[in-house]
Amino acid sequence: MNTINTKLNTIIDALADKKAVEIQLIDISEVSTIADYFVITNGVNSSQIQALADNVEEKLAMTGTHPRSVEGYNTANWILMDYNDILVHIFDKESRGFYDLERMWRDGKTIDLKSIETRK
Repeated sequence: MNTINTKLNTIIDALADKKAVEIQLIDISEVSTIADYFVITNGVNSSQIQALADNVEEKLAMTGTHPRSVEGYNTANWILMDYNDILVHIFDKESRGFYDLERMWRDGKTIDLKSIETRK
């Protein structure tokens, strides 16, 4: 069974495996129709940012989940991975600070990553 919590755990674990920086999870289900969750993180260089995206895609593919689209992979300053109900944003440090999605989507609920594990 591939529930949304299972997908979120897989994404967070895949990002943590590749040493993602400051992983944030925001529940936007009550403030937007584009998705239910944003996962936001950053890497320290373009190689790591691409490795983060590759690992997320690989780990979710193992569960039969594939992205609807992936944008920004070649430039690797902001990779957006669309998994329908989950949007994964992988930034470089400068772009994350510039776009500041956490501030833009502050009406959403920031979720403690530890609580996701208890909702499996």
